[in-house]
Amino acid sequence: MKNAGEVKNSRLVRSAFVFAACYIVLLVVIFLMIVINDPHGWTGYIVDHVTEILTLCVCTFLLCFIIYYYYYFEDKEFLSKVSNVVLVFSLVTVCAVASYLFGRFVGNIYARPSALLALLCVFLFNRRQAIMLNFIFSILMFVIDTYTNNFGSDGATAQVYYSLMLNFVCGTFAIFAVGKNKTRGGLLLTGCVVAIPTVVIVTLLEVTAIYSDWIEFVSCIGYSIIGCLVSAALALALMPVFEAIFNRLTVFRLRELTSTNAPLLVRLKQEAPGTFNHSLIVAQLSETCAVAIGENAELARAAAYYHDVGKLKQPDCFTENQVGYNVHDELMPELSADIIRSHAKDGYELLTAARFPKIIADVAREHHGTLPIKYFYNKAMKLSGGDVNIADYSYLGPTPQSKIAAIVMIADASEAAARALGDRSPAAVERVVRSIIEERMDLDQFAQCDITIRELTVIKQTLVEALSGVHHHRVEYPAIRFNRARQAVQDEKKE
Repeated sequence: MKNAGEVKNSRLVRSAFVFAACYIVLLVVIFLMIVINDPHGWTGYIVDHVTEILTLCVCTFLLCFIIYYYYYFEDKEFLSKVSNVVLVFSLVTVCAVASYLFGRFVGNIYARPSALLALLCVFLFNRRQAIMLNFIFSILMFVIDTYTNNFGSDGATAQVYYSLMLNFVCGTFAIFAVGKNKTRGGLLLTGCVVAIPTVVIVTLLEVTAIYSDWIEFVSCIGYSIIGCLVSAALALALMPVFEAIFNRLTVFRLRELTSTNAPLLVRLKQEAPGTFNHSLIVAQLSETCAVAIGENAELARAAAYYHDVGKLKQPDCFTENQVGYNVHDELMPELSADIIRSHAKDGYELLTAARFPKIIADVAREHHGTLPIKYFYNKAMKLSGGDVNIADYSYLGPTPQSKIAAIVMIADASEAAARALGDRSPAAVERVVRSIIEERMDLDQFAQCDITIRELTVIKQTLVEALSGVHHHRVEYPAIRFNRARQAVQDEKKE
């Protein structure tokens, strides 16, 4: 059996071979650009420019190596997954082809969607990776434009440098202009925002044309605005494709998954209404806790929505969905415990089959860790006289591997415990939540995630405040029943 280190190293070696294959595919795409530019004379161009073609291959290899080098030292976990490597090269290749096509068939370098790669990467990855990949892409397009027949000899040098400047500056502006945008409409608006600095850049690049050929200057400004809008539109169109093919989690997909019209949530609402209502409250609590410790609040909410989705397999076997009759009254505690603990694995399998992001499926499997199922363990102890193996009455795990899973674990248990409290004062809620967290710490449920004592304290305080508001006491209403006759008598007395 291979240990974890050997498995990870083998994955890194495999990703290196995939990188090499993707590099070859990228070279093929660049070669096709040369062919399309001159369908009849491309062979002569290659023969006459062997040195340039060789330089193009070497420069492209070096740029690909920089990407590999970056991920090797910054995020080996990302690099070890072949799908991530393919995604990076797919983005670079698609954006290179889009830039080539717009530059060639529109006939103006400024019409290229210069911010396309930056917009896609900032949502599919993160801001740091987007900046790095946009930088590499800008140089890649510069190399392609310099060492291929993308331009004629007249003015080619100036256009190549203009392209480099636009790709780098506009892409960087786009990354920061996106900000905390969480809607697809906001993505289109970003294209309009990026157009402002782009117009400034083009004005500076074409300042001499204002007096010599102002019509050309105005057309360049217009094309640059079109390029920005096209970047946003293409990003909006391509984002769902990359989300679906590579199962990536973006803020847009999170919003779709947390819509109450999402298919699995509709099923949960119809087939397990008690579980659905419980999940809504746990989602609210988890989101609040995530905000408090600086985690992804929308991811916490989505994970909490689906953490109990495995109960769809046997909804009537769970207390919150029962009305009067309890099926476990007729079952042996061993079978009851097996049914209860299976919902974690069932949820994981259901979400995986539905191609949910891995983090959400993992939370469904991890939110009970390896905790014992106390009720049925205690029932078995009474029936057997104390001869019971606790492992037979415990969840199968694994324990939480992320802070999000730990948050959902604590929020899930705290909500259920607070609901059962007779005294729901802040002091009583605080005792319950503290007990839940301490018990899980004693049982090493947080050993595999990097959550800290300080963060657990913040989560406890946040839950106490939230649960005191959710499960608060109401004023008892007087037992007076009004009807139309009584109201008529009251009206007559007033008159």
